[in-house]
Amino acid sequence: MKKIRAAIVGYGNIGVAALEALLEAPDFEVAGVVRRDPSQRENIPAEIPVVASIADLKGVDVAILASPTRLIEKQAKEILAAGINTVDSFDIHSQIPQLRASLGETARAHNAVSVISAGWDPGSDSVVRTLMEAIAPKGVTYTNFGPGRSMGHTVAVKAIEGVKDALSMTIPVGTGIHRRMVYVELLPGYELANVAAAIKADPYFSSDETHVIEVDSVDALNDVGHGVNLVRKGVSGKTHNQMLEFDMKINNPALTGQVLVCVARASMRLQPGCYTMIEIPVVDLLPGDRDYWIAHLV
Repeated sequence: MKKIRAAIVGYGNIGVAALEALLEAPDFEVAGVVRRDPSQRENIPAEIPVVASIADLKGVDVAILASPTRLIEKQAKEILAAGINTVDSFDIHSQIPQLRASLGETARAHNAVSVISAGWDPGSDSVVRTLMEAIAPKGVTYTNFGPGRSMGHTVAVKAIEGVKDALSMTIPVGTGIHRRMVYVELLPGYELANVAAAIKADPYFSSDETHVIEVDSVDALNDVGHGVNLVRKGVSGKTHNQMLEFDMKINNPALTGQVLVCVARASMRLQPGCYTMIEIPVVDLLPGDRDYWIAHLV
């Protein structure tokens, strides 16, 4: 069986985790890593090329975009235009429909596939929410994140002027309501009040109760653990009080990297266009033959 050749674009926490997942996957080979400074090769095996542009790699089937959310659309369009599939973990929920439409147009024009928002939320949690709603069509679902570090929120804070380093923690209040605890190290000459106002105005934070706290060392607080508790109380047919619950505690980058590899695999089985995870048959996230998994999992 010909292996899928995957490139990783970006080599932060998610890129590192995606590489680890690729190296463990039986049906993939690593085409290379794309990063701003290709001379930086820490923890990358010597046989894996590290380059500044995906154009410098040969035979890439799919690019795993391990980049900040706000860079995804531009990067994906450029790579899709080269006929290479893309997968990403874009995580601004309200902007997913627009991104799907935008990348879908580019993907179809170049006979490629894009799978967007394929982390754990949005991503694998979206699949669980969809199943819950299907089997209890009437009702309410609550998604309670944390407590834990949000990578997307943390990256957004780090991009704000005056921030030297940051950590954004998500604290579940209950019934899908969250508190954001943001810890920042400031650059000299910047006032906490001004930085806090900019953070709270960002779309990542504007809908939630947000507290910004200045600290001497973000590194002393850093923990990449996270988690989610999904609860649905609903109705199946005419039967009320159906209680469904899903809970997990995770290493955030590791799970995101693994999900990205799963959807990279599935992208090779899809028709040109742009998809979210709830549109993909779950069996296609697994390696090998469908009949094998049907016999083992059904």
